[in-house]
Amino acid sequence: MANFTFKAENFSSLSHHTNTQTSLLNTTTSFKTNSLRLLHSKNSLTFRVWCGIKEKENVTGSERVPDVLTGPKRVDELDPKRGSSLDFEQKLGNDSGSSEVGFDWNWPPWKNIPQRYKLIGTTSLAFVICNMDKVNLSVAIIPMSHQFGWNASTAGLVQSSFFWGYALSQLPGGWLAKIFGGRKVLKFGVLTWSVATALLPFLAGYMPGLVLSRVLVGIGEGVSPSAATDLIARSIPSEERSRAVAFVFGGLSVGSVIGLLLAPPLIQNFGWASVFYIFGFLGLAWFLGFQYLEEGQASHAAKPASRPQSIHMEKSFSNSLAALGGSLKDVPWKAFFRTPAVWAMIYAHFCGSWGHYNCLSWLPSYFSEELSLNLTEAAWVSILPPLASVFVTSFAAQLADNLIANGVETTTVRKICQTIAFLSPALCMTLSSVDLGLPPWEIVGILTCGLALSSFALSGLYCTHQDMSPEYASILLGITNTVGAIPGIVGVALTGYLLDTTHSWSISLFAPSIFFYLTGTIVWLAFASSKPQNFSNTD
Repeated sequence: MANFTFKAENFSSLSHHTNTQTSLLNTTTSFKTNSLRLLHSKNSLTFRVWCGIKEKENVTGSERVPDVLTGPKRVDELDPKRGSSLDFEQKLGNDSGSSEVGFDWNWPPWKNIPQRYKLIGTTSLAFVICNMDKVNLSVAIIPMSHQFGWNASTAGLVQSSFFWGYALSQLPGGWLAKIFGGRKVLKFGVLTWSVATALLPFLAGYMPGLVLSRVLVGIGEGVSPSAATDLIARSIPSEERSRAVAFVFGGLSVGSVIGLLLAPPLIQNFGWASVFYIFGFLGLAWFLGFQYLEEGQASHAAKPASRPQSIHMEKSFSNSLAALGGSLKDVPWKAFFRTPAVWAMIYAHFCGSWGHYNCLSWLPSYFSEELSLNLTEAAWVSILPPLASVFVTSFAAQLADNLIANGVETTTVRKICQTIAFLSPALCMTLSSVDLGLPPWEIVGILTCGLALSSFALSGLYCTHQDMSPEYASILLGITNTVGAIPGIVGVALTGYLLDTTHSWSISLFAPSIFFYLTGTIVWLAFASSKPQNFSNTD
């Protein structure tokens, strides 16, 4: 609600009259008509307030009204040169430009929030929807398999198809984010995966079409990490970077929680197709809302672009297209791959993704088949790891930023966080895979703790790209994420194949993840570094 503050110097007349509707409250500077009226049935008391103020340079000292009013007078009595109130009102309608507003409406609510926080907030929300559209299939795959007669290998193939597109879009996403900026690339990604998600039920009975839709979802979501990394690297200072990365990528955990929480009741009440319709619509709503937010920011930040400004924008876009054509050869690829720390990031990303993607895809089925939980129980139990991750992420980010602020070397902080992220799930998976006679809910608790602590990676590996090179952070993440998507393609399908052949969840799901967590820890501790690298001068 707007806050109105009336001062004596703003008033030129105040009167009360019966059965008429002339202006009762007028200002003395030139205003653009924008009125607020309060009407009473018979004795109408009308207040009219003009809230657009003419350019300061056009307002002279002679046009001001004395601070103290001696009594109610008409405008023409105060200054005969101004004419009557009606003439004054007609004159207001002809005033054209205004540079200041007399009232602070405080709307929209985010108007006074710093720009970098707006970007981080909307990006995090996009990541919430991102993982909602990623985990929906891990729940829907159970009734879909029953309806279409899929075995574990076919279900694994369907789930892994997402990662085909995800892997293909990593490097292009980083490249496009560097040229056009992360904001534009993020919008493209959200629109792509949302449309593909909404179309999936129409293609479910046709395997190539189903696979294609999931590939498109993977492409849309695949460009998003690089876009977010570009935004963070360009707009967030290093002492806030751990928290920014944690807040943005923490949206993935929140999305997993919401997706796994909403999917079972939607499937039970409206069928499995409803999950894809509703989640796809949410992404489209985000896209439209982000467009509105950008337009609102632009309208508050500046006047409408003049012709020279429009020409400048067109030239900037043309320059971006030209840069797009010649930028590949400007990327210091050789310098990247000659740096041991880059290889440490690549392998660590591969190892972390193997455990993460396999658990994300197969845990609901594991809880349903191995622990004998029904669909709703399996989905709700699957919420626990990402829900716990939300709290662990906040703690880890604050801890990492505080350590860096207190003088601990950044590389040391990143190594500590990533080591926790690898060894914790490895230990918990080992306890879960060994037959210790534990009841199902204790196994759920152990896995929840291990997978939640793996969120320390958001203050470890996922910050190292920006630490090493803010300029090429999006491309570096594109490289590591491309390799990191391979477990989604190979690992998810391999888990289904091993499950069909061995009928052992310990061998098919846990053993490979434990191996990669342990070897990833060794490589990370030996070669990881967050020291800034000037790749352009070393190529």
